[in-house]
Amino acid sequence: MSAASALEPRRWSWTALVAVVLAGCAQPGPATDSGSPRQTRSFDADWRFVQRDAAGAELPEFDDSGWRTLDVPHDWSIAGPFDPGNATGGAGGFLPSGVGWYRKHFGVGPLGGRRVFVEFDGVMANSDVWINGVHLGRRPYGYVGFAYEVTAQLSPGPDANVLAVRVDDSGQPASRWYTGAGIYRHVRLVEVGPVHVERDSTFVTVPEIADGRAVVHVRTTVVNQSAGAATVALHVRLSGPRGEASGEGGPSADREIAAGGSADLETDIVVRDPVRWDVDNPALYRAAVELGSKGGVLDDTAVTFGIREARFDAATGFWLNGRNLKIKGVCVHGDGSAFGAAVPLGVWERRLSALGRLGVNAIRTAHNPPDPGFLDLCDRMGFLVMDEMFDCWTVAKNPYDYHLHFDAWSGTDTRDTVRRDRNHPCIVLWSAGNEIHDTPQADLSKRILSGLVRVFHENDPSRPVTQALFRPNVSHDYDDGLADLLDVIGTNYRNAELLAAHAARPERKIIGTEMGQTLEVWRFLRDNPPLSGQFLWVGIDYLGESPAWPYIGGGGDQSGLLDRTGSPRPAAYQRQSWWSAAPVVRIARRVAPDAAPPADPGYGNPPRRRPPALFSDWTPTGAGPHNEEVEVYANVERVDLLLNGRSLGVKSCDPGGAPCQWTVPFEPGSLLAIGYIGGRPAARHELRTAGAPARIALEADIRELAPGWDNVGFVRATVVDSHGVRVPGAGPRVTFHVDGPGAIACVDSADNASHEPFQAGERRAYKGRCFAVVRATGPNGTIRVAASADGLEGGLLEMAAVGPSSPMLRVVPSDD
Repeated sequence: MSAASALEPRRWSWTALVAVVLAGCAQPGPATDSGSPRQTRSFDADWRFVQRDAAGAELPEFDDSGWRTLDVPHDWSIAGPFDPGNATGGAGGFLPSGVGWYRKHFGVGPLGGRRVFVEFDGVMANSDVWINGVHLGRRPYGYVGFAYEVTAQLSPGPDANVLAVRVDDSGQPASRWYTGAGIYRHVRLVEVGPVHVERDSTFVTVPEIADGRAVVHVRTTVVNQSAGAATVALHVRLSGPRGEASGEGGPSADREIAAGGSADLETDIVVRDPVRWDVDNPALYRAAVELGSKGGVLDDTAVTFGIREARFDAATGFWLNGRNLKIKGVCVHGDGSAFGAAVPLGVWERRLSALGRLGVNAIRTAHNPPDPGFLDLCDRMGFLVMDEMFDCWTVAKNPYDYHLHFDAWSGTDTRDTVRRDRNHPCIVLWSAGNEIHDTPQADLSKRILSGLVRVFHENDPSRPVTQALFRPNVSHDYDDGLADLLDVIGTNYRNAELLAAHAARPERKIIGTEMGQTLEVWRFLRDNPPLSGQFLWVGIDYLGESPAWPYIGGGGDQSGLLDRTGSPRPAAYQRQSWWSAAPVVRIARRVAPDAAPPADPGYGNPPRRRPPALFSDWTPTGAGPHNEEVEVYANVERVDLLLNGRSLGVKSCDPGGAPCQWTVPFEPGSLLAIGYIGGRPAARHELRTAGAPARIALEADIRELAPGWDNVGFVRATVVDSHGVRVPGAGPRVTFHVDGPGAIACVDSADNASHEPFQAGERRAYKGRCFAVVRATGPNGTIRVAASADGLEGGLLEMAAVGPSSPMLRVVPSDD
């Protein structure tokens, strides 16, 4: 085919183009319709993998027939085994590291002048990529997506090509938390015409917003990789939250682009009566971008965006769509417990839903760019996001961390991340780093930070930049000019210092980038209007950052609002009583850490070095006469606490947020709290004493499950007594079995000292609970999940396998 014929546009009706655009923006799947100007093909399936170095594995003729076949996303480190001798140490959860190779055999048809790119959403870490033996490049930072053009190296024909990826995580420790290892995010093959829209170049902003009118600005970059000049025009059509047509711009005036050149094209579109994206109404628009030439379409792409107005004010904090809103955020690491770093979106959906019910409205991606699908979820679910780049600059926190690559790669990694993420309405802040140890060197740190801020602003002038400052008074960040290079000053923990810095210069905008979970910290945010918000450490328990073996996560039993399985801890409900608008009443019993008894080893749980201080049960280990310190977290007016039907006294709730407290002489039975507003019951919570373990009760968070890598359902197995009360000390080994069109993806519990494999069909219960996570293997039929344990009556649960395009019905299992 000649260069001229390769430029010939493909003729499309607008209806067909919309269908292609929507398909291209959906979850990765098969290639789009062959008539589309842009072909996007999932490259997740059928990779060959070996967990060792393999000399010559980049060459197409290399024999990989003995390697394991698998699909990506894939994290090979999470398969373990846990071992105190692993080089990752406690920082990496005592999981293995090393070198791994991936190879994919694939075919292509005649290209006829079209261009082909391979796109990776993330490879952990130090990846090298080859196509047919030709080295395409190396990316050290595992959290940033990247792409390579492979056109010149491709050979037409079935299985005529080999894409090889080497991953090197052998230099350890390389992080302060668990990172995973391998091609742990999605991969795509993208085919476009020689004149096409550049990757991640389409940028949508909303420079004007009013109640009845908004102006949407769309800018994109067009690349001409043909042999001759090309004349093109830009046409953009918007669709609204319900798919309705919402405006269009163009076609623009014709623009000639020389061979080998590029040009920016842009247009403004007026949207009447815009629906604003908000935390309570995450309304999303779609911009379908069409690159046209005389007679048809050369390329098409689309981005999702939101119409919203977000700003930070020095005197009054954060504003969203004209109302003053406190950012009630949590820090979240990127692992998904049993899934390691390769986390299905169903896991994140479940976790975000649980955080939202607690009143959380914002996420800090600690301390690196997240998977792009995570940001899609935050867009759809209405969470604000602080998108963070780095945990270190040039001064190391670990011998093999990013400091080795910062000078060479930080600008590129920041640019690529901002361009990838900047259309997400959920993002309201960029962060240049967390607790950076370069800051005592003022000249060095100011040079670095000013450069990073410049990259952020060049690629996204619409959002402010912050940084999680580390001991700023010690390194004089407020005095030497470093803090004032930031649009919004962020500080970890040092609340009084942050307020003092604002008082010294009232024009400073401030936010608490990392804070503890105490009542005093909440009051600090609530009672200080200049403070925009706070991000608590930590939202969800995570792997790594272990203090010592046998613990595989930070702080022994950790302190997340949610444990690793996504279940709320007792303290999470105290946060809910402060942050949620819904009535909350929740009972906990508090035991001093040095006096708290270990779990009953008679049920299989080993004693803990330092058990958690809060328990959401009425089954203490010692059943003899003693007092229990009981507290009720509530945001109602009054609470009545009843023991076996007898009132222990009605107490008024503290407007300052402190819990209602009682000293209760223990007796088995029922402990019930009823909260009142205006004299009427508004919420209630009951704890009951458990008897001997009798059976396994199963609950699922989803009733209908569609096939697909990102779709998973959690099945919770709870050891209960004959009355259905959870037995908190029970720890039997539970065996799961699945029949029908389903399979077990992994098993898990919240036990932070367990070294059991996640890729298994059995798990020891912890505090009476464990989980099996299930995938659908087909679109039709009934998935039956059974659970059994020695000496207990087994449990059985059913869910429906549905088609890939069917909406899946999620439910919220009971807490106790």
